[in-house]
Amino acid sequence: MTAVNIAIIGAGVVGKAFIEQLAGIKSKTISYNLIYLATSKKALISKDYSPISIFESLDLLSQSTAAPYQTPELVNYLAESSLPVILVDNTSNEKLAESYPLFVENGISIATPNKKAFSSNFKLWNDIFSAAGAANNGLVYHEASVGAGLPLISPLKEMVETGDEIVKIEGIFSGTLSYIFNEFSTIDPNTTKFSEIVSVAKQLGYTEPDPRDDLNGLDVARKVTILARISGLPIENSTSFPIHSLIPKELESVQSADEYMSKLPNFDGDMDALKAEAAKENKVLRFIGSIDVPNKKVSVEIAKFDYSHPFASLKGSDNVISIKSKRYTNPLIIQGAGAGADVTAMGVLGDVIKIAQRIAK
Repeated sequence: MTAVNIAIIGAGVVGKAFIEQLAGIKSKTISYNLIYLATSKKALISKDYSPISIFESLDLLSQSTAAPYQTPELVNYLAESSLPVILVDNTSNEKLAESYPLFVENGISIATPNKKAFSSNFKLWNDIFSAAGAANNGLVYHEASVGAGLPLISPLKEMVETGDEIVKIEGIFSGTLSYIFNEFSTIDPNTTKFSEIVSVAKQLGYTEPDPRDDLNGLDVARKVTILARISGLPIENSTSFPIHSLIPKELESVQSADEYMSKLPNFDGDMDALKAEAAKENKVLRFIGSIDVPNKKVSVEIAKFDYSHPFASLKGSDNVISIKSKRYTNPLIIQGAGAGADVTAMGVLGDVIKIAQRIAK
């Protein structure tokens, strides 16, 4: 049996789900050996690279008094492993993302849902994938950076690499905003206020603790940036194109989430007017990211869709993405849960398995 060593950073909601799923792998050909597990405050480290029990790892981590390695130390530690190493970054840490080229140049592969690694400045994107394309360097997979476990990035890359030309990508990329607009603008007219739905979404745990972190559109912008770059557009960063923020300008600077939620009802009229305008045209509102490759246009905005459109019939917090290309003149539609710890962890684990199949020895 061949083997790879696994180093995991992040033991939050996604990190715990990933560890649980990793423990459940029943491969007859590859052994996945955990050698490092860390949070921002503590770490579990196998100094001699012998496998740590995945089943006991979280308990052992809670008892550990060791500090996590700083990036240079971690790179050195992983690079000295006799077995190939996969670094699993289950965080959204921007500083760690900026270090990806260093890991890859030292032969360490990466599997991650960290969007910041692939949506910040274009130079970092180029540095990561230039390094990943060089001989004897590590590999980089990031399926879960867009759409969690949905099969989106790998098929899109395969389309481009086999010579297909992407024409347009359009989608609902936020589970939070999917839920909010599915409830707010429906085929059957309703009188529910936008602020009321945001409040319910917050209570259900669909939003960040401060809903403005969802409503500002930046999360969608990061995902759209990643897909646009794969499609061939050299987007400089995730704020270099129009982003429609759903936060009223008067509430952008309020001090707390509670204050924001208490004042949001005062602005329901603006959203009511948009919904009424769409209803007159027999359409619904959806919050979408859009990539027009031939015209080199990228945007994040509210758009109107006919009742018959796949985006109009979406339920709950699902994501849906439409990809139109030279070969797929009738768009390829990918739909399903685009958020949540289990499906995100599944996407990351799928990448780990793909990497292991290429590098295990």
